[in-house]
Amino acid sequence: MTFWPAPHVELPVHATVTLPGSKSITNRALILAALADRPSTLTGALRSRDTNLMIEALRAMGATIEGDGDTLTVTPPKEFGSAVIDCGLAGTVMRFVPPVAALATGDVAFDGDEQARVRPLGTILEALRGLGADIDGDALPFVVHGTGSLRGGPITIDASGSSQFVSGLLLSAARFEHGITVNHSGAALPSMPHIEMTVQMLREADVRVDAPTDPRKAQTWTVSPGPIRAVDWEVEPDLSNATPFLAAAAVTGGEVSIPHWPRYTTQPGDVIREILVRMGAEARIFDGVLTVRGPERLAGIDIDLHDVGELTPTVAALAALADSPSRLRGIAHLRGHETDRLAALSTEINRLGGKVTETEDGLYIVPAPLHGGQWHSYADHRMATAGAIIGLTVPGVEIEDIGTTAKTLPNFVELWQSMLSRSGADH
Repeated sequence: MTFWPAPHVELPVHATVTLPGSKSITNRALILAALADRPSTLTGALRSRDTNLMIEALRAMGATIEGDGDTLTVTPPKEFGSAVIDCGLAGTVMRFVPPVAALATGDVAFDGDEQARVRPLGTILEALRGLGADIDGDALPFVVHGTGSLRGGPITIDASGSSQFVSGLLLSAARFEHGITVNHSGAALPSMPHIEMTVQMLREADVRVDAPTDPRKAQTWTVSPGPIRAVDWEVEPDLSNATPFLAAAAVTGGEVSIPHWPRYTTQPGDVIREILVRMGAEARIFDGVLTVRGPERLAGIDIDLHDVGELTPTVAALAALADSPSRLRGIAHLRGHETDRLAALSTEINRLGGKVTETEDGLYIVPAPLHGGQWHSYADHRMATAGAIIGLTVPGVEIEDIGTTAKTLPNFVELWQSMLSRSGADH
């Protein structure tokens, strides 16, 4: 087991950090391109473990994907064929690819990392059965027996475990014989911005989608059958991956700028601007560059993160370094993420001397003097980056398996060290 000594700084961080593309947009664009009516190009695509797994999955089923950098050309196959798919730990692969596999001619077998075998998948597999698919298994490993087409039609699911269940069905639905009408019945849907991203991208590909205007009241989505138009996708930077770098400015009283920040976006990571301002930082966008300036003292926050749960590790790290208590709410669904993120965050912050209590739907964090020690990442990229944020101001933090950040940001360590070296900081 290898531990990475997290860089510690005595001076405020001052840097500009240019980030690679969004995983969420890249993997949605890859699915839509593989299902489209002619070849497409992706520009600014993220290359990471999750996106490479998606590329390999679509290639295995017959799509041609060319390009080894961030520009990719995707040529859809005449028909999808039988394949063996490695999902790794990528939720987008294990939830977005099975509906495509149902359109294949032949068997498509899915498996993944050991941790992936406990991730909830029954909802999407049961939904596909309800739409006419023949599937063996309710979790990884499972096999989709494709027949070349899928009936589609109306289906009711409980997607409160993950918004990816809805997105996964919608992305392929235009290719189902009767399209789809997905009705969510159950507890509130998490991560609504990710479903809005899916709907927006489908519409860009000329797919007709009827989506609720107020998802808190009506939770039904309809995709009409028809072609998916090829689109040359330009992928925005990954705003969730930007959050640790912006947090570095907040916790050190420094200033970090991120170029190419979109003025309008469906990415949940954009909410970090509001969160940092509420905790006392300044955030401004000028000429497409977001700049965050940290305060002298960071204030605690009481916030519902239900729609932006992926920001929780960053916000928890900020809260542990603030000067007043924080309550993070609406995130019970994080217990089913890459790891049980609520248990992981409370365990690791408390291991360094923190005072974190798990609540029914979140975390209560009382600032306490932290000390160095080992920080376990649980094979979870966002747990690893949360430890790096704390390590900036707490000397002696050592992070287990920093390489897990390759899931969505393969060069995290280089970007982090480069940010600090440009600051003239000691690390």
